[in-house]
Amino acid sequence: MDATGPGGIFASAKPIAREALVRLQTDGLVHRFEGGYFVTLPDYTGLRDLYDLRITLELRGLQRAVDSPSVRHDAAILEPLRDSWRGMWDDRPDPAPEFVATDEDFHVNLSRASGNAVLTDTLLSVNARIRPVRMYDYMTEQRIELTIKQHLEIVEAVLAGRMDDAVYALRRHVGESLEVVERRAAQAITRMALHQSGGMP
Repeated sequence: MDATGPGGIFASAKPIAREALVRLQTDGLVHRFEGGYFVTLPDYTGLRDLYDLRITLELRGLQRAVDSPSVRHDAAILEPLRDSWRGMWDDRPDPAPEFVATDEDFHVNLSRASGNAVLTDTLLSVNARIRPVRMYDYMTEQRIELTIKQHLEIVEAVLAGRMDDAVYALRRHVGESLEVVERRAAQAITRMALHQSGGMP
């Protein structure tokens, strides 16, 4: 995705916009080519590793409560989260790549409720790197419906103290099978490459 294009909008952008682009470039999320900024396509092997890390971080947030009965997830975070997603089930949003931000918000708040800020901060970093690929997961009504259903299953299990069920549901949700994740990622990367080359509208 061309963020500027040669002589584009950022040619005369305010300093804050330029600073934001430089920060994204430093973080490896965009790259500069022929006067424009483009979303960086993740390295395929690196992408698999990032997915593994995401799963590990999220499961650890739940596993802490399985390992130690003294660890309690913060209901003040999870109850509004549950209510929000119940509302989405009743009034489902249209499929769109932007839904990835809503999905990320769920997982970040689930992690935050576990009480380990380092896990959450690391998850935020991983999410930023895989977002350009994951955004293509939300292009069908079926995908939106399944995501809402699984999120509710996870958060309701955590609130009920059924942590083993929550761990199982989360593992299934984020991808028990690396093969499935690889297939989706490969499709998304192909679409991104075609879009950047002008092969897609």
